[in-house]
Amino acid sequence: MDALVLIEDLKKSFQHEGRTLDVLKGIDLNIYQAQILAIVGPSGAGKSTLLHCIGTLDLPSSGRIRLAGEELTTMSSSRLAAVRNRTIGFVFQFHHLLPEFTALENVMLPGLIQGKNRREMERRARSLLEEVKLDHRATHRPGELSGGEQQRVAVARALALDPKIVLADEPTGNLDTATSDAIHDLFFQINREHGTTIVVVTHNPAFAERMPRVVRMKDGRVDHDDVRSLPDAAPKPTDSPIL
Repeated sequence: MDALVLIEDLKKSFQHEGRTLDVLKGIDLNIYQAQILAIVGPSGAGKSTLLHCIGTLDLPSSGRIRLAGEELTTMSSSRLAAVRNRTIGFVFQFHHLLPEFTALENVMLPGLIQGKNRREMERRARSLLEEVKLDHRATHRPGELSGGEQQRVAVARALALDPKIVLADEPTGNLDTATSDAIHDLFFQINREHGTTIVVVTHNPAFAERMPRVVRMKDGRVDHDDVRSLPDAAPKPTDSPIL
């Protein structure tokens, strides 16, 4: 079976004060449909940069990324935006909800931006809020919600257009332990019930330990790929450099 995400020799460099900073130094990675995995490693290892390149929020300096069979690194910016909106959901450490809108409206927003039918998006948003156990808070604005509730709304919003993959960057970094655990459980629930591929950058060792796959990064490279189990449709990795 083909990988949902195929990454080959991915490199990313930045210019800073006249110097070149090599952040990604040749990443090879395969991610399969319905897989849930954690990317871990010390600060500065390149975890968030890798996630942003997969999500087309940043462009690599060289290398190749294929997402759902489409080559991302050669696309125009408008084509990238279309693929991003159709295929990828994002959850960040800070929820980035719009404060003037209700929880329901925030979840509907990605679809409304795409020109989807308002009634259909409202039905979809209500269903997602029910799934994340916030249907009773649908008319509340972000300022009226707790941190955990805000992040649940952000997770529902990430699912609004039924993406193939959800990318989460330190999604519980600002939450207490109990609330973090609840959000972690929600990711597993979504993966199990929807078959959504989920990639989470995390510093939380307990969360990473629960993952069926953990990719450890160090100094801009994949230092270790610990595959404990894969979805039924995914082939077991071999000794090839692409895991």
